Amino acid sequence: MIPIANIKDVANKAGLSVTTVSRYLNDHPYISDEKKKKIQKAMEELDYAPSTLATQLRSNRGKTIGVLVSRITNPYFAYLVDAIEKKVKQGGYHLLIMQTYGDKQEEINTLNMLKEKTISGVIMCSVENDFRTIESYTKYGPIVAAAQTDFKSNSLHFIMTNQEQATYDAIKFLIRKGHTRIAYSTGGDFTENSHGAYRNRGYLKALEDAGIQFNKEWVFTDNHTIEDGMAIAIRLSKLVESRRPKAIFAGSDEVAIGIIQKLEELNIHVPKDMAVMGFDNQPFSALAKVPITTVAQPVGALGQQAAELIASMLEETEYEVDQSQLKLKIIERESA
Repeated sequence: MIPIANIKDVANKAGLSVTTVSRYLNDHPYISDEKKKKIQKAMEELDYAPSTLATQLRSNRGKTIGVLVSRITNPYFAYLVDAIEKKVKQGGYHLLIMQTYGDKQEEINTLNMLKEKTISGVIMCSVENDFRTIESYTKYGPIVAAAQTDFKSNSLHFIMTNQEQATYDAIKFLIRKGHTRIAYSTGGDFTENSHGAYRNRGYLKALEDAGIQFNKEWVFTDNHTIEDGMAIAIRLSKLVESRRPKAIFAGSDEVAIGIIQKLEELNIHVPKDMAVMGFDNQPFSALAKVPITTVAQPVGALGQQAAELIASMLEETEYEVDQSQLKLKIIERESA
C-alpha cells in the first residue's frame, strides 16, 4: 500500500517549512508566487489532498482551544472539561479535546498543533513533560496549565490548588482518627518530578510531623482506575496482618471505590479493619456501598477560572485568577 502524503511531506518536497505550506493551504496573502508554485508542484507529485477536518479546524483556529487530559474517562477530567466548555462557549470558542494517556509525545503532538496554528491556545488539565519544555511553546500561543508547581514563568500561566496542603491535611485527618499505619496510592511513580509530587510531599511531611516512620512497602504507584484499586486491595490482603496498614489514602475516588469493593469481598471491612480515603469528591463517592471520605476539589471553579484566563490571553485583556474559589476541603463520610 502506498503511504498517504501529509503536510510535512509536501513541505520537504517543496523545500519549504510546514508553516509556509500551512499558510498556503489557508490562502495566506503573504506568500510569493514562486513558493506557491513549489507547493503546488509538490502536492501534484505527491498526490496530496488536504484533510477536510484539518482544513475546517484551521479555518476556525482563532476560536478553537485545545484541552489536554490524561484520559477523559476519569470523572475528574470529564467534569473539568465540561466546566471549561460551558464557559468558553459563552465567548464563542470551541474545544478540541485530546487525551495523552500519560504519553509525553502525545502532549508534544498537541503543542505542535499550537505551533502549526491549528488551535489558538491550550489548557493543560494534566501535564506530562517538564515545564521548561512546555514554556518553549508559549511563543506560538497562550498556554494555561492546571498544575501546582514552583516553576516561575512570565509566559506560561497556571491555575493552582494547593495539593500538598490538601494531602497533608488528609493524612493528619487519618492520624487524628488514631491511624499510624497509613498506606498511600499515587498516579505517578513516587519520585520528585512525577505525577502527584506535591501530594507525595504532603504525605511524607504529615508522617514526619507526627513522628511516624515511612514504610515504602505501603506506597502503591501508577494507579488511576477502579481496577487499579482492586489490585491494591488484593496486595494489601496478602500482607500478614501485623504488617498490613490500617488506613490508605487512595489518591482518587476511583481507586478508593475499587479498594473498598475488593476489601469487602475479601472480608476486610471498611472502616473497621481498614480506613479508606479518596480524593476529588466525585458524585459517586457519596453513593458507594461504604460512602467515601474524600478531599473535595473545586472542579467547576477550576474549569471556569482556566477558561476565563485563556480567553483573556487570547483577547489581550486583563484577568486575575480568584484563588478564593480554589480551596480544597475534606468531606467526612463512612469509609474513614
